[in-house]
Amino acid sequence: MSKNNIITFNNVDKWYGNYHALKNINLSISKGERLVICGPSGSGKSTLIRCINGLEKYNSGEITVAGHLLNHKELHAIRGQVGMVFQHFNLFPHMTVLDNLTLAPRRALKMSKADAEKLARNFLERVHIGHQADKFPGQLSGGQQQRVAIARSLCMKPNILLFDEPTSALDPEMIREVLDVMKELADDGITMVCVTHEMGFARQVADRVMFMDQGEIVEIASPAQLFDSPQHQRTQQFLENILSY
Repeated sequence: MSKNNIITFNNVDKWYGNYHALKNINLSISKGERLVICGPSGSGKSTLIRCINGLEKYNSGEITVAGHLLNHKELHAIRGQVGMVFQHFNLFPHMTVLDNLTLAPRRALKMSKADAEKLARNFLERVHIGHQADKFPGQLSGGQQQRVAIARSLCMKPNILLFDEPTSALDPEMIREVLDVMKELADDGITMVCVTHEMGFARQVADRVMFMDQGEIVEIASPAQLFDSPQHQRTQQFLENILSY
């Protein structure tokens, strides 16, 4: 493994019963890289990134994350370096925004309340909703809740951020505010792996774009190459369909 690689998949397979969800995945992601994963529903995109932090167990092969072989013994160390932003926010509705952000740093990182709140307020400002700290999630728009979820992940000071279709549950007018925050984060040098159908975001932000279908990596290339000169017929078909709307 190259010293510059922060995530590697070597011959990884994942099954759900008789369903072969990931098929012989080989992939290396460099430190600071911004990788966008696209493909049709059921292609294995979300399963792949959920394997990175152990939310899904793979059946064969090896995954290495930040120098740790992904297994039960190393899972805690890996999760300390990997943040994840989900499609449906996963905020605690009975807790204020500030309390949602400070819970994990206080429990997992053993930070004092004062230090955790200072950190949380800093990241709320970073995602442009510092004034919402004392509200409850139900008082916020979907876009604001997703920005809270991003700030919550940042409070654990991860080296890697995973995004699993972070805008797919949002109304169209709210998508832009979340993508704008993600674009700003991309400039900070953090490793980002993002599953999304937002092709404009992929073209602007990604270092590489990966197209998956039926559990396989079909094609991976720079945004310019993949969007303007896709090499695989299946990639061409997908892009023609998704970009025609």
